[in-house]
Amino acid sequence: MPAPSTPPDAVDAILAQWHRERPDLDVSPMGPIGRIKRCAALLQRRLDETFAEFGLSFWEFDMLATLRRSGAPYCLAPTTLFSTLMVTSGTMTHRMNKLEASGFVARLPNPEDARSMLVQLTPAGLELIDRAVEAHVANEHRILAPMKAADLAALDARLALLLAALESPGDT
Repeated sequence: MPAPSTPPDAVDAILAQWHRERPDLDVSPMGPIGRIKRCAALLQRRLDETFAEFGLSFWEFDMLATLRRSGAPYCLAPTTLFSTLMVTSGTMTHRMNKLEASGFVARLPNPEDARSMLVQLTPAGLELIDRAVEAHVANEHRILAPMKAADLAALDARLALLLAALESPGDT
């Protein structure tokens, strides 16, 4: 259950239904997991609104941002890209084709391996992602503005603990 000062939310209603219908079942994990899932869905909606202002979907923003944050010359091997973005090679090929057709990335021969290609931001892709990431960060600041700095720091620390537990190799 949330802190007493927190108004009831949709997850509280679900928990109450389960407590009524299955009082024998400990549904307490549904609280934090349900809230994380609901927050993720609501956050994604707000993030997508900003990406749409630039004609981008989430995955397009993510791929361009990955190339941008890799540093000049904003170029990565496709295998590095798809492992960073956690997608399959087939999905990556489809996405590269779309971004290449839009003029935001180019495929270049890999000077270190003649059998492979590299993916690089074009000048148009660099200009677009620089504008989009500025708007994205401003949007994230707006989204989190209602929360106190100490609460955000505590939330971030707790989420880091959860992420570490979920990513632990022994828990698969």
